[in-house]
Parts: sequence; structure tokens; C-alpha cells
Amino acid sequence: LSGTLDARLIGEAEGALDGREPVTIVAEVRGTDRAVGTMLGSEVTRRCGPDGLPERTIGVILAGTAGQSFGAFLPRGIDITLVGDANDYVGKGLSGGTVVVRPHPDAPDGGDGQVIAGNTIGYGATSGAIYLRGTVGERFAVRNSGALLVCEGTGDHALEYMTGGRVIVLGAAGRNIAAGMSGGIAFLLDANPATINTDMVELSGPDDDDIA
Repeated sequence: LSGTLDARLIGEAEGALDGREPVTIVAEVRGTDRAVGTMLGSEVTRRCGPDGLPERTIGVILAGTAGQSFGAFLPRGIDITLVGDANDYVGKGLSGGTVVVRPHPDAPDGGDGQVIAGNTIGYGATSGAIYLRGTVGERFAVRNSGALLVCEGTGDHALEYMTGGRVIVLGAAGRNIAAGMSGGIAFLLDANPATINTDMVELSGPDDDDIA
């Protein structure tokens, strides 16, 4: 594990981990770098407790393609920005941190309309935020219970079993959306408002949260 990207991140974040001093780390990432940020997040929790660090204490800026489970379980105080794209399970179990994924400036057409991350983004997230400038795969925000997630379009089965939090989908959302969803609020873009079925605009969960 000493040769992992996270080991480097932990080493460069020592000032923030021990002295609460804000730090910014810049590095490259590859598809073989899996669960980037998870070991760093565990150090924050171990040293600082479940409340983590103050917002934006540790800023990580990465360029490239991230492997599976990018930003998984991030606690409060860590912000990770990826310039490039990511695989499945971005922000899995997110616990207060922030994950941003945006296209590289050299991407075709500036990355507009491109897939930016894989399947099952934000699975089981409890708090924090995920901002994705692009579309994603299937099962977006499954079992989200308190985080904010934003993307530009999803595959099928988004918002399954969601119990809390907020989701914004600025594009198509696929079929079977919100299956088993019982709480939280989702904002969905309809490119042709005249096609909206007004009988299905609002659904109520047990806490009377509206799902638009």
C-alpha cells in the first residue's frame, strides 16, 4: 500500500491532518488507481473523529481516468476534483466530502454530452455532494439518504430505494426511475414541458417530501 496514490495524498496532507491547515494537492490518476481518497478519508476519521475536518480543508485536484470507487466514503473536509473521467461507484458511501468530475479541456466538443462516470454513482451516500459535468451510467444515487448529487443525464434505474437527500438530473433519466424511492427530492429536466403528465409530477413519501 505504500506505493498507492492514497499513500502520497496522506503524506502531502499531514499539515491538514495534524494541524488543520488547509492544503491543496495536485496529481495524476490512472485507471489502476482504485478507491482514490478512501485511505485519506480513513485517516481524517481516525485522527479527527466522525465529524471530519472543516469544509475544504483538504483539496485534491487530479487529472486522468480514475479507477473503481473514486472518492468512496469521503468524510467532511475533503474536496476531490477530477479533470477527466471515472469508472463505477464514484462517491460510494459518501459521508460529508465533495466529489467533482469534469471533462478535460481537450475532450471532443469540450466534453459536452459525454459520459463522465460509470454505474452506481453515490451508492449509499449519507451526506456531502457529488457534481458531475456529463452523463453517467445506470443506478445513479441508489440508496442515497442525505447527499446532494448533480449530473447531466443517467441510464436506467436511477434513484432506486432513495430515502433522503437531493438529486438534480439535467437531462434524460432512463427508465424505472425512483423505484422504491421513499424520501428526498429529485429535480428532473424535461426538455419538452408540454409532454409532462401532471398526474405524475408529485409523489409523496412518508415524510411528505415531494419528488418532482
